[in-house]
Amino acid sequence: MAGTQERRAEVLRAIVTDYITSREPVGSKSLVERHKLGVSSATIRNDMGVLEAEGYITQQHASSGRIPTEKGYRAFVDTIHDIKPLSRAEHRAILSFLQDGVDLEDVLRRSVQLLAQLTRQVAVVQVPTLTVSHVKHCEIVQLTPHRLLLVLITDTGRVEQRNVEVTSEIPTEDVPRVRDAVNRALSGKTLAEAPDGMESLVAHAPRELRSVIVACATVIVETLVERPSDRLILAGASNLTRTQEGSNALRPVLEALEEQVVVLKLLAAARDLESVHVSIGEENETEELRGASIVSAGYGGAAERLGGLGVVGPTFMDYPGTMSHVAVVAKYVGDVLRGE
Repeated sequence: MAGTQERRAEVLRAIVTDYITSREPVGSKSLVERHKLGVSSATIRNDMGVLEAEGYITQQHASSGRIPTEKGYRAFVDTIHDIKPLSRAEHRAILSFLQDGVDLEDVLRRSVQLLAQLTRQVAVVQVPTLTVSHVKHCEIVQLTPHRLLLVLITDTGRVEQRNVEVTSEIPTEDVPRVRDAVNRALSGKTLAEAPDGMESLVAHAPRELRSVIVACATVIVETLVERPSDRLILAGASNLTRTQEGSNALRPVLEALEEQVVVLKLLAAARDLESVHVSIGEENETEELRGASIVSAGYGGAAERLGGLGVVGPTFMDYPGTMSHVAVVAKYVGDVLRGE
């Protein structure tokens, strides 16, 4: 019985692999011709009948071959225990392309452009969340006598800019003093720790700087701490419409991708830096994404997850290849951001 089950699992893997490659229903004759299964066509037909009864494959027409169902794709993905390795040349090309990025956003933009090109799907990456970033430096620039530009730079390379309006005119010579005071209160801290630093900063502010420091502290707490903005970068949206089937079946996916909250939620599923998460069809909570599959991974360093990246495409995507590319790009994005 174990041998029969193993053979049927092999038949299912062959059907999924052939369908992903050809996009044509798979028949027993072609399986015998393409794969060394060691049994007759009659046995394969019997195995396909069992797999169909169990919901792993389906037949669109009475005389056609079989195509995988979402249950079949899930069973196939669950057998992928080792990520398909890339060649050394592919590794070098990916790392070199990412290392040429001039800053955080350029590296992330390159990562999704690369993933979209390698997988021919939609690629998306989350800019490192502010909640896990540490403040590296805060620059303050005077724009007008009553307006400052506050530029917050984190250790992950994320840059946030905010305008600070003050009621009284700010002497130019006071701006460096305000900047130094804010940096003493924030440098090295996470934004979750910022409120305590801001409270102490305001409490000990020199009288002549108090109104300006209060304005800066208020902007930092209200816009960066209480309402942190998670941002996404996306590439390859046109890949979803490259076939007529993709255009019709995946149009709702394009609409869902416009909602950043939806995409952030699906990327959040990839919490483990060491593994790739795959969500297929009906497994997706968002209704618009139930006609798609999502392959995602977290990126970061050591045990710290900075964000997620992934690929969105049809359920008939090349799972082994996509999982491999997502895993490698996620690893190298983390390496580059850490300066390795």
